[in-house]
Amino acid sequence: MSQTKLPEWTKQKLNKSLSENIKLLDDILGVDESFDMLFRKLKYGNQDFAMYFVDGFVKDDILNRIMEHLSGINPIDLTGDKIKKLLQTEIPYIEIETTDEIGKVVDNVLSGPLVLLIDGETTAIVIDARTYPARGPEEPDIERVVRGSRDGFVETIIFNTALTRRRIRDPNLRFEFMQVGTRTKTDICVAYIKDVVDEGYVKTLKQKIEAVDIDGLPMAEKSLEEYIFRKQWNPYPFVRYTERPDVAAVHLLEGHCLVYVDTSPSVMITPSTFFHHVQHAEEYRQEPATGAFLRWTRLLAILMSLFLLPVWYFLATHAEILPSWLAFIGVQEAVAIPIYLQIILAEIGIEILRMASIHTPSPLATAMGLIAAILLGEIAIEVGWFSPEVILYVAIAVIGTFATPSYELGLANKLTRMILLTVTALLGGWGLVLGSGAWFIWLSRQNALNTPYLWPLIPFNGKALKDVLIRTPMPNKHKRPSIVSPQDPDTQ
Repeated sequence: MSQTKLPEWTKQKLNKSLSENIKLLDDILGVDESFDMLFRKLKYGNQDFAMYFVDGFVKDDILNRIMEHLSGINPIDLTGDKIKKLLQTEIPYIEIETTDEIGKVVDNVLSGPLVLLIDGETTAIVIDARTYPARGPEEPDIERVVRGSRDGFVETIIFNTALTRRRIRDPNLRFEFMQVGTRTKTDICVAYIKDVVDEGYVKTLKQKIEAVDIDGLPMAEKSLEEYIFRKQWNPYPFVRYTERPDVAAVHLLEGHCLVYVDTSPSVMITPSTFFHHVQHAEEYRQEPATGAFLRWTRLLAILMSLFLLPVWYFLATHAEILPSWLAFIGVQEAVAIPIYLQIILAEIGIEILRMASIHTPSPLATAMGLIAAILLGEIAIEVGWFSPEVILYVAIAVIGTFATPSYELGLANKLTRMILLTVTALLGGWGLVLGSGAWFIWLSRQNALNTPYLWPLIPFNGKALKDVLIRTPMPNKHKRPSIVSPQDPDTQ
């Protein structure tokens, strides 16, 4: 992959002349063109200073306090090593560093910290007094639990890492900082527990991230996922997303590696398999027996979302093979539109309703969905477009999709369902069998960074598969999942 050509000033050193630095930085940052790019020329202790920052990123009270303190400096205080004296005695702030490169000065200003330049010095002082616009850590809508914590990740990466550290106070917890995008310079954090995670996997993941050569990540973690895994036309998710700090903490303790992307509340959990997407935090917030029941019910719903419609279509169109006691499965009253086309139209209609509810204001979305589902379905049956049985089975399959914990897996299963329905319509029972077999074989051949997608089913691991099917009581879980190759396989 060819690397994006960087401007010459990115590695240029600061000049001793403050006026030369100001001239160059004003041009690069567009001080006179962007209203929010602020520049202040100051004089403290008979010494010329220049300050650059972005309006809205810097905390006003901290900035005012720093300027007020600097205004009291005497000329004698700035003799000798000015930078050292300012850092150690004159600037009352904790998060502070230095740089001598124009490129790093520009990156810091655009990221939020303020930069202080001094005449006669080739080193700039970076004061991280930034604050990003952020909402409160609310419970994620798609990962709600009846009991449990109500906080969730937000769009600010530093808040998200703090929410994780609050749950894991381990000195071996690491948050490695990276940046992607020659223009956006999006902040990325790779998180893992050093003495638990597979170091080889962390190295591979970081190499994949470093190899991303692009202007920016407009869709944050989703764009990054596509660059890391390169599975563009595969609808199945190769990472699990979560917006819950407790779920993120659980996976870190298991030996997974997490990727945080600034501006996104979704954290990527890697490596992930198909079965990571069928579990939900609610199962671990209830008693083990209740949690196991919830998991079995959820697995049944997922299977119905995949196979119910293709199987029903085959049976409905081959009513002669049904015994008399199952005759009710078929269509009682035929309509002019073929059953296959009815199902496809119903699927498309429901997808349109889903998209419409996303774009409808929240107070109206529920009412709109209920009215559309009830009235349109009823009228469609009345005018003879749809059979009641089609509406019933499509509704059950769609409910199974909504019961899938992973939104991405639910959509992928929906596409698979429509493909299986189509091959069943074309080839009958053989189409259903061959399509299902091809789908299973295809999934078994997938891997995400050398992680088998259908583990622990393929390759088979009985103990791990039992833990997938049955919600094991926490005191009985003594081992970390072997799929992550943990350095420390024991949890106790």
